[in-house]
Amino acid sequence: EVQLVESGGGLVQPGGSLRLSCAGSGFTLSAYYMKWVRQAPGKGLEWVSSINSATGSTYYAGSVKGRFTISRDNAKNTVYLQMGSLKPEDTALYYCARSGTLLPAVRYDYRGQGTQVTVSS
Repeated sequence: EVQLVESGGGLVQPGGSLRLSCAGSGFTLSAYYMKWVRQAPGKGLEWVSSINSATGSTYYAGSVKGRFTISRDNAKNTVYLQMGSLKPEDTALYYCARSGTLLPAVRYDYRGQGTQVTVSS
């Protein structure tokens, strides 16, 4: 059974940092693209970042480029999202997702339960 479990969310002040983790089980991470998507209150699902787990190639939405870094540890079957220079508009429920393709950006076959990130003073 495929499972994705996110952790690392929380409350952080503007300008702060957080690192999200996503532990996968029931599949081999290196065979997939892994994605982070988020949903802010009252808004639709927004793609944040993707990584080709085999090659390490990374992709970012314009709104987070230069502030967020996606990475993976294939040995641990885990993907990470290092978030820096956080802004209130980054407040959202962050989901880790698995996909066989890079595009469409928000297409995936499995998604975790999400971890809440709140950026507020």
